[in-house]
This record gives sequence, structure tokens and C-alpha cells, in this order.
Amino acid sequence: MTYAYLVLAILCETIGTTALQASQQFTRPLPTVVVFVAYGVSFYLLAMVLKTVPVGVAYAVWSGLGIVFIAVIGLLVFQQRLDLPAVLGIALILTGILVIHLFSKTAPH
Repeated sequence: MTYAYLVLAILCETIGTTALQASQQFTRPLPTVVVFVAYGVSFYLLAMVLKTVPVGVAYAVWSGLGIVFIAVIGLLVFQQRLDLPAVLGIALILTGILVIHLFSKTAPH
């Protein structure tokens, strides 16, 4: 269940961040409500993950994959282009997540 909670937490965080962009600085009511609900659920699920996964590992995966997903959504939904250094940085984040999951003894396998 830990990974299911983590995946759902990342999904909710991604939804919340996308709604944050769509809320236009909290001037649109529906996206604003989505921001607060999605972040609330995301943090609750992340707290459940912390019962079995160290906070550093859980947060690295949660925030790292959230960054990657938001970058893709920014490109596809909001037409926000990334330059080469940004793409390389995101690739390094993904590499870090893979290293944690493949080699770290603190991450559940």
C-alpha cells in the first residue's frame, strides 16, 4: 500500500500544482478550491507513506516526480517550453530517483 499512497500523493500534488497555474493567482474560484483540496489530500497521503518510508526518501520521490510531471504538463497544457539546462536538470532528478530505488537500502523494495 505504501507505493499506492505515494503514487496517489504525487498525482494529487500534480493536480494541485496544475490547478495553481489555472487559478491565475487565486482569482478563479474552482481551480482555487482544487488547489487546496488536492494539496490537502496529497499531504495526508504523504503522511501515510512516512509510516514506512524515511522522510528524505519519500520527499525526494514525491517532489522529484512531481517536478517531472509538472514540467510535462507545463509543456503540453500551458505551452511552456524548457531549455536544454532545464531538461538536463530534470533528467538528473529522474536519475536520482532511480538510484534511490535501485540501490538505497532505506527505500522499500
